[in-house]
Amino acid sequence: MYTLFPMILASLQRGLAAGALATLFALAVAPEAVAQPQRATPSKPAAKTPAKPAPAKPAAAKPAPAKAQAATGPGGASLIASMGDWGVYTAQSGRSKICYALTQPKDRLPKNLNRDPAYLFVSFRPAENVKNELALVLGFAAKDNGPASAAIGTASYVLITKDANAWLKNPAEETQAIAAMGKASAVTVKTQSARGNTLTDRYSLSGFGAALDRARKECS
Repeated sequence: MYTLFPMILASLQRGLAAGALATLFALAVAPEAVAQPQRATPSKPAAKTPAKPAPAKPAAAKPAPAKAQAATGPGGASLIASMGDWGVYTAQSGRSKICYALTQPKDRLPKNLNRDPAYLFVSFRPAENVKNELALVLGFAAKDNGPASAAIGTASYVLITKDANAWLKNPAEETQAIAAMGKASAVTVKTQSARGNTLTDRYSLSGFGAALDRARKECS
């Protein structure tokens, strides 16, 4: 379980330009800062945006720690529950409710490189008819559209990166990837930083299924 989280940053929205990110929330739960995402779309590479298309995706926000107690930040983001290594959060943006399940990496390689907290999350935004949006906050500036992938079980998915965020390059694979996450034990993300370093983060999937179901119900 993660133990950081003073802030959840921006909401990435599909089809939006990276500069059009809307700040979503700020959480203060533990001694460290965390950010949770929602996409802001980069220049389109292929299909849709955020966690979906090959197109450009939005910028992510940061996450919070998974504690079994509710926590509310200035932006209204609340920790609803924690399941295994995952936490369930909700936030209000105007009249729109946002729900997401997220976690932090268990292992980060190389270990000698300094970087900010990273997060893997799945979000729901009913007002925008967005469901199962898979995205990552990398914790470092990535090489835009550089080599990036997420290995889930025996399957591998190509990611698209923008600034410090990443999404599935092919949005049509989101449902498949999330289903695979429900059966696998971990997600291994490999990316390249703007400085040319190859970085690997491993996320535990313990509690993912229950956290996803709870996040979905909170925004149903």
